[in-house]
Amino acid sequence: MKRFGNVAILLFFVFFTLPYTAIAEEPMCITMEADAVSISQGQQSLLCYRYEDVPFKPYVQKLFSPSGINILRDAPHDHLHHHALMYAVAVDGVNFWEEQTEPGRELHKRFDDMRIDKIGNTTQAGFTEQLDWINPRSGKLLLKEHRKIKVCQLDDVKATLLSWQSSLEVPLGKKSMTLSGSHYFGLGMRFLESMDTGGKFLIASDQAGDIVRGTERITRADWCAYTAEANGKPVTIAMFGHPENLRHPTHWFTMTEPFVYLAATLNLHKEPLAVNSETPLVLRYAVAVWDGRVDKSKIEQVYQRWVDSQ
Repeated sequence: MKRFGNVAILLFFVFFTLPYTAIAEEPMCITMEADAVSISQGQQSLLCYRYEDVPFKPYVQKLFSPSGINILRDAPHDHLHHHALMYAVAVDGVNFWEEQTEPGRELHKRFDDMRIDKIGNTTQAGFTEQLDWINPRSGKLLLKEHRKIKVCQLDDVKATLLSWQSSLEVPLGKKSMTLSGSHYFGLGMRFLESMDTGGKFLIASDQAGDIVRGTERITRADWCAYTAEANGKPVTIAMFGHPENLRHPTHWFTMTEPFVYLAATLNLHKEPLAVNSETPLVLRYAVAVWDGRVDKSKIEQVYQRWVDSQ
């Protein structure tokens, strides 16, 4: 999407792929602006995805609970490169995570397959985005990504569910690429400032994990969740890793001081990963958001439901 002067182009996409009464009563809407895509259902916002003027990586800027609470924080003063819900690693030694000296750039190319459809009794909306990961020094293409984002409201369990799939491919002319990085590189999430104190992590495996430094831990499990007060209202957020992901169970990075962070990682700080040109690396994750405090059995229920739907 291009800008013409200072005028932002605004397009509305509303699709009713199946004639269900429930869809007609609460239609889903994808709204595309010059720098962001927003998805809503009825009057309820579900997410906002920034893809232009970022300037280094597209990301989910806002993700809402069923009652409309946004749980993400973008570019806080202590870490300006923490962009809400974002994906980044190092590729062939180029750092795409920190945005400091000559950072790599995940360049948005285009959107494909923007749609609203129905899976079972659930209506979902989403898009596929094509990105080029660029070396800032040479301008060379290091990695091609096909990113799929989908979101829905699970009315029966009162949760918002976002699915994230990244297919990472070696560009033409290269035989392989190597992914590496710090212990927190991967799909990372920064929460509201009010959620940085008084919260609690829940791990599917009930394992304490390995201490990396301070309160930072790496724990392997199917999922990891965090419960805290979002501006005075309790919320629960769970991140899922698909069983078919490489190096499953997921290596979850968690920290509680001086702020809270959660990331799904590939243990790249210990095991750099070579990806060859014949086989793209496909990674599937999801984020579920509930209002209130949710126990492990309910989180496991939604995790299994998400896995079965993939």
